[in-house]
Amino acid sequence: MATACAPPPPDAASAAGGATSRTNCGIDVATGDPPQRIYAAYQPAIELAHALGVSDRLAGTAFLDAKVLPEYADRQADVDYLPSLPSREALLQANPDFVLSGFNGFFAEQGADSSVGTRASLREVGVQSWILSPLCPSEDGLTDQSIDPATVKVENIYRDLRDLGALFGVEDNAEAVISDMRERIATVEKQVAGVDRPSVAIVSPNEDGTYGVASGIDFGSHIIERAGGTNAFADLSKKRNIDVGAEELVKRDPDVILTDACCDASMTEQDARPEADAILHDPALSGLTAVENKAVHPFLFADRSAGVRAAHSVELVASVLHPDRVG
Repeated sequence: MATACAPPPPDAASAAGGATSRTNCGIDVATGDPPQRIYAAYQPAIELAHALGVSDRLAGTAFLDAKVLPEYADRQADVDYLPSLPSREALLQANPDFVLSGFNGFFAEQGADSSVGTRASLREVGVQSWILSPLCPSEDGLTDQSIDPATVKVENIYRDLRDLGALFGVEDNAEAVISDMRERIATVEKQVAGVDRPSVAIVSPNEDGTYGVASGIDFGSHIIERAGGTNAFADLSKKRNIDVGAEELVKRDPDVILTDACCDASMTEQDARPEADAILHDPALSGLTAVENKAVHPFLFADRSAGVRAAHSVELVASVLHPDRVG
């Protein structure tokens, strides 16, 4: 009969065999020697691995939503990349000892779309794993519908960096990244302190005439808040991405609209311009304040994802919302 026990605190090392242990989304992740074959899936995980300085340990990468940040471009060019997520078989053929995922759906039950099985099933074959913790599911194998809104915060990125720095043996690199992010975000917050906060919607037109919007549970809300705005859909929290009709967008009447362009490894902000133009010329949205003022701006899905890109995203959105204060 199994005996329940409390997980070790986040900064504790396991005594068993001298392994380093951290808790991620309620799962104990222990490594002896630092992992040497890391597989990173999705933009936030790939960029975080590069930021930590473990690019040379990447056994493979998959599914970028946009071009990686310029500082990581050369490193990404040197690693294997798949434009789509691998099957479980393809993942294991890469012989990883650690899988790092930017989103929780990668570890859903086998048979689900874009899944390699639960984290427990990977652990059974000797592969440890990590989900970036702003998207922790309530249980292994569950996805966006089970996110705890309390986990969706910038501070959890810092915790991930610190914990992964310990597991990967690159603690100094992790602290340097955290310090840089904190300083850059704090600078923006100081620049926009006391400003009137425009309402902002992250919007993507759907083929059926509805519009996808980022809800309050989405990390994009935290980007907007730090940048001196408020999410026009902040009160919605059932899931990250919600479809609404034109009448709901008109009712909420955001001052600013950001697009939500995705998903290609070569995509840049300029590639989001057609989506912005489509919103500006959509007859159903012609009365919106953002449309009338031409305050519809190209923006990437990658820029609302929780990861080391957060500082860049806060700076970018602040420069759109408050160009007189943030250059």
